Amino acid sequence: MLSDRRNIRFIATDISKSAVETTRSTLAAHNLHADVLVADLVSGIESSIAGAVDVLVFNPPYVPTADDEVGVGGIASAWAGGDRGRVVIDRMLEVVDSILSSKGWFYLVTVTANNPGEICQIMRRKGFASRIVIQRSTEEESLHVLKFWRDGTNESSDPQSNGPLVSPSGRASFLQRSLSHRLSCLVSFKSV
Repeated sequence: MLSDRRNIRFIATDISKSAVETTRSTLAAHNLHADVLVADLVSGIESSIAGAVDVLVFNPPYVPTADDEVGVGGIASAWAGGDRGRVVIDRMLEVVDSILSSKGWFYLVTVTANNPGEICQIMRRKGFASRIVIQRSTEEESLHVLKFWRDGTNESSDPQSNGPLVSPSGRASFLQRSLSHRLSCLVSFKSV
């Protein structure tokens, strides 16, 4: 997806410096570029991306842990999600409305313990429609990828996802179609 830029700016953030360095190395190994920043969510770049994000993909630390384990650094920052695994998720839900474009899509990875239904209700109160685009299970967890878009935007049917989607236009169209296709092709996480 990164190789066909078409005036698209890719930004990735992570609180972990080693995750950022690894992402940069991976991109460089494939002759690709994105702005990869050490940041806590979107802190420090909010004003430059306000209302401009067409596709936001968020794979947060979602494992339920003690709140004092959230953001402590090291590998724990990749998974420690605090109470119900929602501390970092809830912080992102507070800023999504201000950074997402009018036709933007927000994808969020959750597990059952995060209460995806409650997350959808929170976003509904903010004016977003939602649906689960992928659900996969292992013996340890049940993963969900939730998709959000501004309710009331022009919707159309996407034959690959069997549901209503924002009708993308302009620079977001390629990225949104490409991401939707890749999500639909994910293999099952279910153990044999």
